[in-house]
Amino acid sequence: MSNNPLPVARRAITAPQAAATTLTPNELVPILLEEAKRNRLAMAAIFAAIALLTLVVGLLVLPKNYTAATTILAQESDIIQPLLEGRAVATQVVDRAGIARQVIYSRKVLEEAMKAGGWLESKPSPVEQDRLLEQLKGRIAITSPRPNLVQIAYRDTDAKRTFDVTERLGALFIQESLAAKERESREAYEFIDSQVTDYHAKLMEAENKLRDYRSANADAQPGSATDANTRISALRTQVEQTRMSLLEQRSREGAIASQLSGESAVTAVATRESLYRAQLLELQGQLDRLLLNYTEQHPDVVRIRHQMADLQQAMTNEQQRRAQAPQGNSPFDDTQMNPLYQELRSQQAQTRREVAATQSRMSIAESMLNDELNRSRRIAESESALAELTRDYEVNRDIYQDLLRRRENARVSMELDREKRGLTLRVQDPATMPLRPTGLRFLHFAIAGLLVAVALPIGLLFLRARFDPRIRSARQLQKATGLVLLTSVPAYASPHDRRLQLKRNALSIGMLVVVVLAYALAFGLKQMAAA
Repeated sequence: MSNNPLPVARRAITAPQAAATTLTPNELVPILLEEAKRNRLAMAAIFAAIALLTLVVGLLVLPKNYTAATTILAQESDIIQPLLEGRAVATQVVDRAGIARQVIYSRKVLEEAMKAGGWLESKPSPVEQDRLLEQLKGRIAITSPRPNLVQIAYRDTDAKRTFDVTERLGALFIQESLAAKERESREAYEFIDSQVTDYHAKLMEAENKLRDYRSANADAQPGSATDANTRISALRTQVEQTRMSLLEQRSREGAIASQLSGESAVTAVATRESLYRAQLLELQGQLDRLLLNYTEQHPDVVRIRHQMADLQQAMTNEQQRRAQAPQGNSPFDDTQMNPLYQELRSQQAQTRREVAATQSRMSIAESMLNDELNRSRRIAESESALAELTRDYEVNRDIYQDLLRRRENARVSMELDREKRGLTLRVQDPATMPLRPTGLRFLHFAIAGLLVAVALPIGLLFLRARFDPRIRSARQLQKATGLVLLTSVPAYASPHDRRLQLKRNALSIGMLVVVVLAYALAFGLKQMAAA
């Protein structure tokens, strides 16, 4: 008797009925187990087919990729750098990985790598060489783990070729980098040396022009304008001082002339008689003042009277002497020249000489000032041409001196690069022979195939049980129809059905055993090959 479920008459199922036929997890699990039991042969066949197909793909189709890597250290600082700081140009590298790509991806380096890998032994055509170059470039990975490290990795299906190509790439990178750096420093030195020669010629030309212009123009000398301004300022000060001195001297001359007009050239000399008379009058005045306070017996009054008597006696004697003198003396015998008048005449003459000297000095100073002003104008007229020539000379001189320093620095840098003393590139981690393939290994592929072989039949079984509209349980029938279920009749297998089930079980177990044996044999061969 067949164990297939009995078909029922289809009828329209309303929305409440469709909701009632939805299977719960408790109802779905028994149905899944029943469906798995019923379709065990198909599930085992799907499992075996996927597992064996994965095994074949992993053994025959899955490529073996070997990867080798070498790490290169770029050493910038050593004992020479502090000693030559400011003399040699230090190597400044910002993106070492980018520079390494430019060097390694060049056609010259890639062709050397192809020789190391043996691709050129078969003498491929230019088109095949370009294709090999593109494939080789795609299998090279260049990274920079740290600022001073460059890592070059290469992957290939042959372990020895992977090692050879990686080692050759590292050596070529160091060789080409040092050669490029030496070539760059040499070209920089040659360029700067040519510039030094050009600017030396320009400097000599500018110097000759400046010297010729100064020879042709006496005033076009360094500091001529400053010297002229200083001279003009000093001469103006001298003219002003001379003018003030002249005014002062003329004022003094006028004062002397005014004073001289009030003086007489000669002066009368008083006689002895007139002197005695003047003294007598003076004593008479003193006597009169004393008599107002004292008597005739006062000692002062007596003294003055005696003096007056002596003066009268002396005046009488002088009159007698003059009476006895010979007649014929000039009336000017008692006169003499006025000494003040003579002194003023002498000062007036001296002042006039000083005025004449001062006027002459002021004229000379004004003439010299005019000459300096004219010289200043000539200097100002030649200042623009002199400034342009001087500026050209100074610019060329500064550039020439700077180029001399730069040429010396470039020479030292070139010598350092020639002797491999500048930027040092050395292999920090050399490439090693890869013993095991990298990437997706056979074990990973086999495990993934087994998981897919298990998941695919279960997924198909779930989709069939979930979306098949046939009724597979009494409870589902009661929910779908809304009727009361009286009883259910179980299915009984006939001898033919039992024999058929045994065959299916045997086939399913056989397929599982084949899968297990195939995987065991494959892993055994892998272990033997690795040993």
